[in-house]
Amino acid sequence: MHPNLAALPPRFLRTKEAAQFLSLSARTLEKHRTYGTGPAYKKLGGRVVYAIDDLQAWAERGAVTSTSDPRGQVLPAKRHYPAPETAISRFAR
Repeated sequence: MHPNLAALPPRFLRTKEAAQFLSLSARTLEKHRTYGTGPAYKKLGGRVVYAIDDLQAWAERGAVTSTSDPRGQVLPAKRHYPAPETAISRFAR
């Protein structure tokens, strides 16, 4: 007997559904993917999909208890440049 696949919960969400799950726009989630600041995703063929567990884990990284709580680790969806090297380290022998 084959399992009823319609009864199984979705394991992966496409960008639009993942964005709805996170209460973001699809464009914001695409920007996060471009800049490397968003949740982990997988490429299945040419399709981008997100595991629900990865979406929940990424959202939990931003959990804080107050506005002064520094624990939130979700970066904005924009380009982040690495810290510049110090002049000493570039010229050290």
